[in-house]
Amino acid sequence: MKKLSPNPPETPTDSDPLDPDATERVVSARLRNPRRADPISHIFTIVPDVGTETLLSHACETLASLNVLITDLACKLESSNRNVALSIQQLAVVAELLVNRVLDTIDPPEGAPAVQPGTQQ
Repeated sequence: MKKLSPNPPETPTDSDPLDPDATERVVSARLRNPRRADPISHIFTIVPDVGTETLLSHACETLASLNVLITDLACKLESSNRNVALSIQQLAVVAELLVNRVLDTIDPPEGAPAVQPGTQQ
């Protein structure tokens, strides 16, 4: 039986998204010249006029979702893999707490005293 399709190239091209060397070159170029556009980040954008409180609210919700996902994953893992997942989950919780504190500083909940930056409760 004859083969109808040509053989694929043996070496990855520069545009191969799975080539770790190509990714490293792009990231290194971005770090060397911060004014250079980051080709990877053009997939997702945030509307420029979105307020800080809205951005923080969405960040908090995203971190809460990450917390749930990682907790569910950790329940299915064992030994050191479970410990890694729980460490990631703990970082997500800490980040969520930090974002919530900033939100409380910007717009305190009703009946709660305003949290002043630089003060502790």
